[in-house]
Amino acid sequence: MESPMTDAAPPDRFPWRQVVVAAFLPTILFSIGEGAILPIIPVVAHDLGAGLSGAGLIAAMIVIGELLGDLPAGALVARIGERTAMIGASVLSIAGVAIAFAAPNPWVLGIGILVIGVATAAFGLARHAFMTSFVPPVYRARALSTLGGTFRLGYLIGPFATAGVIQATGIAANAFWIHLAACVAAIIVLLVLHDPADVVTTRPGPAAREAAGEQKGLFRTIADNRRVLGTLGLGAALVAALRASRNVILPLWALSIGVDEVTTAIIIGAAAGLDVALFYAGGWIMDRFGRLWTAVPSMIGLGVSHLLLAFTHDVPGAVVWFAVVAGLLSLSNGIGAGILMTLGADLADPAHPGPFLGAWRFTADAGAAVAPVLIAALTAAASLPVAAAVMGALGLAGALDLRVFVPRYAGGRVERAARGAAEPGRAAS
Repeated sequence: MESPMTDAAPPDRFPWRQVVVAAFLPTILFSIGEGAILPIIPVVAHDLGAGLSGAGLIAAMIVIGELLGDLPAGALVARIGERTAMIGASVLSIAGVAIAFAAPNPWVLGIGILVIGVATAAFGLARHAFMTSFVPPVYRARALSTLGGTFRLGYLIGPFATAGVIQATGIAANAFWIHLAACVAAIIVLLVLHDPADVVTTRPGPAAREAAGEQKGLFRTIADNRRVLGTLGLGAALVAALRASRNVILPLWALSIGVDEVTTAIIIGAAAGLDVALFYAGGWIMDRFGRLWTAVPSMIGLGVSHLLLAFTHDVPGAVVWFAVVAGLLSLSNGIGAGILMTLGADLADPAHPGPFLGAWRFTADAGAAVAPVLIAALTAAASLPVAAAVMGALGLAGALDLRVFVPRYAGGRVERAARGAAEPGRAAS
């Protein structure tokens, strides 16, 4: 029996030119806004009276919000469609920005950041669901790495926009206006451009999607996939944890060694350039040689970089080491661009991907949500370098998990999907 992924369009019939702008531009815009605020969340929290560990906890609210939003987002996307979900997520994110900008204390700021995180979950899952349903398996990793690359492009542009705003106004919180403008632009693009799903003639029909939803809902999907979610999902959670750690620990590290806000934004933004430069190469390697060839090296690099950071806090030239490690983290992260989305797509039913993708992203984002909280707790109990060392060790453990479980659960499905895409007649039988 063929894998359900063989229902995707054959690669020679997929209308790339007609869908690429509508598929990726809204994500680029949304991610520019998110990239603009990530470096300044700890700074704004600190300005409102939070300590170093408290600032880390406030920064964690964005990934905690993503965690809370994953499961309902999967069901929402399945019910209302990808484009409508993305528009709604952008509106919700604007509300979160309004709360954060007007926050009188760190806790209200945390609520606003939490709302932005929930919106991010819905926005990201909606586009992930489209790619899972319609992109041919032979191009899947490259397409999803490109989707991951659009977020990285936003994380590259956003911090530089933030640096310019802070330089011009002297107020870090004004970076929230960048996110608001980006969300408005994303809504306009989503309304003006065609829905890319309408261009794909081989999309599963509403009846097929509805039938699939009736047969296997969200909680049934979680129960049926509990083994893969508990094993390979743990590796995915550790990948997300190391990525979230990078986003939180670098601004905190800069704050702790006395780097000013503008320099911090420039260093983080420059490092993000490596993410953008490598995303397509990572996807090509995954499609050509297999998922392990990027997943494991990426995790080893993230783990070793955290360990290196742990030993450079009080050394001469700490700022230079900070910039070097920021670059190494981005290099490691760039190699693994799209790996979590690709593995989720490999395992999901393309006719009705929302429930599984919601469960998969929830499992991964659990790691992303726990990591900043763990960093804050370890920083309060011991020190920031200790927190970096612990995250580094978890990164190496994640590399081992992926090495063991990716071939076990994902390898065979990818091979069957690729064979089905190469033999359209067989896939249709």
